Amino acid sequence: MAHIWIQDSQQQITQRADIEIYLRRYGIWYEHWDVEGRVDVNAEAEDILNAYAPEIQRLIQRGNYVTADVINVSPSTPNLEALLDKFNKEHTHDEDEVRFVVKGRGIFHINPGNGDPVFAVQTEAGDLINVPRGTKHWFDLCEDRCIRCIRLLSRRWV
Repeated sequence: MAHIWIQDSQQQITQRADIEIYLRRYGIWYEHWDVEGRVDVNAEAEDILNAYAPEIQRLIQRGNYVTADVINVSPSTPNLEALLDKFNKEHTHDEDEVRFVVKGRGIFHINPGNGDPVFAVQTEAGDLINVPRGTKHWFDLCEDRCIRCIRLLSRRWV
């Protein structure tokens, strides 16, 4: 399950309800879905999407998304360092960044931009996070440098 670290105060938030409340202040959705026995984490993308179809459909309706896909990043990903360099610097997107972690771990660093301190949200298998469009953030992989996620997108990925 996710953990939040607030660097300025050295505060950690580890309880699901507290995580949801904290993130909601910044318009960030957080959910934790049961992944145990749901689908093999190494299954084909189509099988993963089918296994989570009810949740995906609910989110598509909630956020007016048009498609979902599966991304896989691992130490064997071609040009991994260049890919990580693209995402580990503060940036924004013109659409929500919705990720459900199927396998692995990653850290979303959020800069609220309103004077509140930057905080980090470590996500792992079962965690869903939605970083709203326009939110300043950056992303890092954890030490194992592995993450597999379902993405929801507002427009078809080209």
